[in-house]
Amino acid sequence: MAEIIQKDGSWTFDGDALRLTPGRDKNVSLLRRELGELIVPLGALAGISLEQGKKSGRLRLRLRDGADPLLHATGGRLTEPHDPYQLIVESDRYGVAEYFTDEVRNALLLDQVPSGPVTEYLLPGPAVPLSVTAGDGTASFDGERVRLEWNWKTEDAKAAAGVRTLALADITGVEWHPAVGLENGCLRFSVHNAPVRTPAKYDPNAVELWGFRKDPLMALVAAAVQARLPHPARAAADGVADARPELPSAPAPAAEDDHDALLRRLRELGELHRTGVLTDDEFALAKQAVLKRM
Repeated sequence: MAEIIQKDGSWTFDGDALRLTPGRDKNVSLLRRELGELIVPLGALAGISLEQGKKSGRLRLRLRDGADPLLHATGGRLTEPHDPYQLIVESDRYGVAEYFTDEVRNALLLDQVPSGPVTEYLLPGPAVPLSVTAGDGTASFDGERVRLEWNWKTEDAKAAAGVRTLALADITGVEWHPAVGLENGCLRFSVHNAPVRTPAKYDPNAVELWGFRKDPLMALVAAAVQARLPHPARAAADGVADARPELPSAPAPAAEDDHDALLRRLRELGELHRTGVLTDDEFALAKQAVLKRM
């Protein structure tokens, strides 16, 4: 097992999954604290990297496209303080971070986890029920219905319609946008029979966000809803036939006691090294991991 503990949080890897726990430091964002501990299966990972600086560095996880409803709903717009897949590492812990990175990379290589997109969510999304107040309203979700309530700051034209309730079956999509510069953000729901998109300030299916502290928490509502909608890859397949072959899922790893399978894996690694696919360092690390299993 590999583990790294920092003020920003702790990451633990047991060979099958990563456990990401946010720290209690005051600099840890509200979103990460509310999201809580995440369990990321190895099959959801596309890679890991360590960026080193003079005073501190950063561990970054790269997930496969479509594996996490939070990343899909936010469209890569989560800034660094709120991104749960980054960990600030102090410079005196770079050695531990490098070891952690090597362990995860070796596991990805040995289990032959593909880095391409997936056709189902591999993370469950935030737990429900949940409710967040930010901007001009409150968004609540119980797993079946979204409820939008307005406050005194809501534009009269939108507030006049009263509380808005959206059944999950009527929702076709959800997106979260942060406020950037002079542009306000929003949590917006796309629904059946409502093709016209108006500014969030007037849209009864959207909460307008102004860049305040609780705005990122609306991303949790977006992710919880997204996790219960049809996966975008499957929805696209149902709507338009795709001529490309389906990407293979990660194969089941061989049993640790299967000596013949490990020998075959060693031969495969040797061939990849001879053909230049693996560098000397990558081959040495992968070979060492196989020999440990034997």
